[in-house]
Amino acid sequence: MQPMANNVPHNTKPVAKQETGKEFDFTRADFERVRGLIYQRAGISLADSKQEMVYSRLARRLRANGIASFASYLDALEAGRMPAEWESFTNALTTNLTSFFREAHHFPLLAEHALKARASHGGPLTIWCSASSTGEEPYSIAMTVCEAFDTLTPPVQIIATDIDTNVLATASAGVYPIERVDKMEQARLRRFFLKGKGAQEGLVRVRPELRQLITFRQLNLLADGWDVKGPFDVIFCRNVMIYFDKATQRKILSRFVPLMKPDALLFAGHSENFLYVSDSLRLRGKTVYELNHG
Repeated sequence: MQPMANNVPHNTKPVAKQETGKEFDFTRADFERVRGLIYQRAGISLADSKQEMVYSRLARRLRANGIASFASYLDALEAGRMPAEWESFTNALTTNLTSFFREAHHFPLLAEHALKARASHGGPLTIWCSASSTGEEPYSIAMTVCEAFDTLTPPVQIIATDIDTNVLATASAGVYPIERVDKMEQARLRRFFLKGKGAQEGLVRVRPELRQLITFRQLNLLADGWDVKGPFDVIFCRNVMIYFDKATQRKILSRFVPLMKPDALLFAGHSENFLYVSDSLRLRGKTVYELNHG
């Protein structure tokens, strides 16, 4: 997919605001420009069905910047007149659906692998969560390793990255509405969270010991250089590849492989299949991959 042309096709007419009831004009050409720009910046392939989502999320950016039209907003971005806005543009179009212990079948396997890896090479475990979102996934990883070693200070180093700086701020703070943990086992909740009181009532905070196991940092998987150093015992890249086309998936996986230890595991999302993208990996379990040494 190549960046879309900026000119409006001859058969595309702006939709009048009074016809749509929308605050801003948003033509098909505007949408195609957004698709091209977010693909360039983050490798995200937006489907046609995402047009309303794009309008809703970027309309907030137009209001925040006092800009009257999508065309003017996109012109300013592309002309370099709002360099700081690129981060907000990318954040606005990044989907961050997550929860604690999402796809729960992965975590017993993670615990088993952590114990085996520790026994095998003796050093601290190294884990990379490449799509941290608001932190539920890396904290679930940390809790699993703590339970496996039965300590709040297990031998593990977790790097958690995301392209979206807003969600990273939430992740780093480790504070969540209590509803986000209402399905968690009570023993786990008592061990790993502190319940808010007074002004903080209705919130929970991840225990400091758990937060200290994780380093959060911004990283774009499409960037030429990654600010992470392997090799890793485990890489989590779950529910990320579904937003990329096959060429981008292949590029990212080819960069994961050299960062994996010989017995490392790569965890994918439930709707992702890496076997059609890379012959360097083989299936180990349900959406869990290992290096193909054959």
